[in-house]
Amino acid sequence: MPNPPQSRAAALTLTAVVLISLLAGCSDGSKDKDGDGDLTAQKLSWKECPAPSESEGGGNAPSPLPGGTEWQCATMRAPLDWADPKGDTIGLALIRAKTSGDPSKRIGSLIFNFGGPGGSGVTTLPAFGEDYAALRTRYDLVSFDPRGVGRSAGVTCEDDQQLDEFFQQDATPDDAAEQKELLQNTRNFNGACEKNSGTILPHVRTTDAARDMDLMRQVLGDAKLHYFGISYGTELGGVYAHLFPKNVGRAVFDAVVDPTQNPEQSSLGQAKGFQLALDNFAKDCTSKVEDCPIGDTPQDVKDRIAKLLKDLEVKPIPGVFPRELTQTAATSGIAQALYSKDFWEYLTEGLEQAYDGDGKVLMLLSDSMNGRNANGQYSNLVPANISINCADDKPRYTPDFVVSRLPQFRAASPLFGDYLAWGMVSCTDWAVAGAADHPNVAAAGAAPILVVGNTGDPATPYEGARKMVEALGKGVGVELTYKGQGHGAYDSKNKCVQGAVNGYLLEGTIPPAGTVCS
Repeated sequence: MPNPPQSRAAALTLTAVVLISLLAGCSDGSKDKDGDGDLTAQKLSWKECPAPSESEGGGNAPSPLPGGTEWQCATMRAPLDWADPKGDTIGLALIRAKTSGDPSKRIGSLIFNFGGPGGSGVTTLPAFGEDYAALRTRYDLVSFDPRGVGRSAGVTCEDDQQLDEFFQQDATPDDAAEQKELLQNTRNFNGACEKNSGTILPHVRTTDAARDMDLMRQVLGDAKLHYFGISYGTELGGVYAHLFPKNVGRAVFDAVVDPTQNPEQSSLGQAKGFQLALDNFAKDCTSKVEDCPIGDTPQDVKDRIAKLLKDLEVKPIPGVFPRELTQTAATSGIAQALYSKDFWEYLTEGLEQAYDGDGKVLMLLSDSMNGRNANGQYSNLVPANISINCADDKPRYTPDFVVSRLPQFRAASPLFGDYLAWGMVSCTDWAVAGAADHPNVAAAGAAPILVVGNTGDPATPYEGARKMVEALGKGVGVELTYKGQGHGAYDSKNKCVQGAVNGYLLEGTIPPAGTVCS
């Protein structure tokens, strides 16, 4: 997820919820002592869902699904520290829609994680629940706020005003003074996270969330975990399969994270991925019958964008009052629009307006990326994203290291290279040591996992799907390729992809390895 100063893969749906609301104009997370009982035997109290909290992004309570099925919310208790399972607990917020089909044909619960890390599943699942109507014929659809996210002991760092300033900063420093300022802003943000959320920060690793999901499986009454992971959700699913291979049921990974990469390699891969998406956007605009309003040729489109960003570094333009559109905000707004071909029209509109001195649309796209709603309130998407990544990732990169890598990043993407390279300093002076260079997803003995890669994916490049299949181990990962654009494949509505995914999740029919959909 390209967030200044953090870069890591994120699911399109996390920010699409915010984007739609911007462009259109269940747990308390408390900590207590609950070690006397068996947490696997707890009974969930499903109730009507409240409106999302500010940390979940705000908004209205979820509307019923077509046909009238109401969304239900509950709180599951989990150990704060899985190394001390009888100690303090935290509440994890869950949401579900019960199956619409014949109860006698119900398979169980299908648990979703939409990525980030840092996205609220409690708000995202109902926003896109209709897309999974076919799957609901045999599953209860379930999602959750992972630990550190939303209402599940959500991480808090800086306040809304401070975050406005944080996301306006120059995230691509050109000299020593600007580097010093970026590092100081990063330290201030990270220090605020430690001050306000120090208790939860050591316990938000992906391995912790995977253990939460196995507890969830048991509390929901399922012998196996049936799972749909998107973007970072594929990493979480892979870690779960590594820890609990015998408990894996039917699982699908879509928009696949490369589990073999360290943060530097992941950021470089994203630079290449977003450049590819930008190239495709420019070709699409200039290939249409009507004139492309932002350039005459693909190269002209990219040259004009580069000039805009250079000009914004010197002189920002009006954005969403009273804020101005800076170079950093424009870059993140462009990146947000490249997550889906459906957003390209907003990018064209935003660029056309920016060339005329109006930065509102690009700033709304940037706000969407950063979890800011129309009321100026931020969800905890970015604090949670940084907290989970810094707890997971062992490397701590210095400015000198970034400078040494800038030529490589710029070669990968003239537009996004600096932006993603400098994102590598986000864990500077983080309060918790990182766990590993990359996740372990080896899952010998697990049931087959359908791994879906998209050739035009900007945030989780296509090559990651093959790497995930290889890392899961022989006989586990089954690769399916979608020749398309955007972050993820299932929500593209491609009939071939949805047929293969539905066939496996509903009937247990795994498609032949190497299947290609276009």
